[in-house]
Amino acid sequence: MRLCRFDAGAGPRPGIVRDGHVVDRDNPADQHPLDEVRLLAPTQPRKFLAIGLNYGDHIAESGIDAPEYPVFFNKQVTCVVGPDDDVHMPRVSTLLDFEGELAIVIGTRCRHVPEDRAHEVIAGYTITNDVSVRDWQLRTPTMTIGKSFDTHGPLGPWIVTGDELGDPHQLGLKTYVNGELRQNGSTSEMIYNCFQQIAHLSAAFTLEPGDVIATGTPAGIGAARQPFPDGLLKVGDEVRIAIDGIGELRNTVVEEPQRYLAPEVHVEAAWVR
Repeated sequence: MRLCRFDAGAGPRPGIVRDGHVVDRDNPADQHPLDEVRLLAPTQPRKFLAIGLNYGDHIAESGIDAPEYPVFFNKQVTCVVGPDDDVHMPRVSTLLDFEGELAIVIGTRCRHVPEDRAHEVIAGYTITNDVSVRDWQLRTPTMTIGKSFDTHGPLGPWIVTGDELGDPHQLGLKTYVNGELRQNGSTSEMIYNCFQQIAHLSAAFTLEPGDVIATGTPAGIGAARQPFPDGLLKVGDEVRIAIDGIGELRNTVVEEPQRYLAPEVHVEAAWVR
């Protein structure tokens, strides 16, 4: 099943994508052709968590040692935007980078989840771009502020449930910038897999429906391309991330608009049904 949030002109609605149409989950008689609705970020998380340095080739290109434990950071939830939404080039930096990633969406409020039962608390999987402002990221050890600028957490286009997707650890992941292939990896290369990440995080705090976990990025980030900073994003660039079994997430970089304020988030705690 492919779960989405969409707007057909009357505001955000929960939907199911089926046979080229979006079906309203609360009113199945209400259906729209997919190309006639605006797809929104498929979840509005209370927590947006992300793991760093979770692919060996990305650690190698970063020129640092592999961490002894999983390294997680927060992305503030006002960073969330949907498929085809704009990503802002900040006024305070031009060192803007992309990171194509598989994202887990939590479906059950949970704590202390064993690795072998982690699949039971997952609503499904989507695509995210862990957009990063590299100079702001490196100024603090938590990385949060450089990962949390408004619009720097695209999600979408929808959530694919585990029964449809199959093994989340056998998926090809590709990132393109203006059609040029930049990242070409597989989720099989994760150091800590999806279920291990859930077990680790839930040992510390409660995970809630709609929460997002970005599972790491393979090699090919813009900051690693030489000469630096030629590989970083520029205004007008389109980033397209494709993951097998899910689809594609596209976003275009624009100048940060004047007086921009992130939309209010109204968390739908029971959105997973």
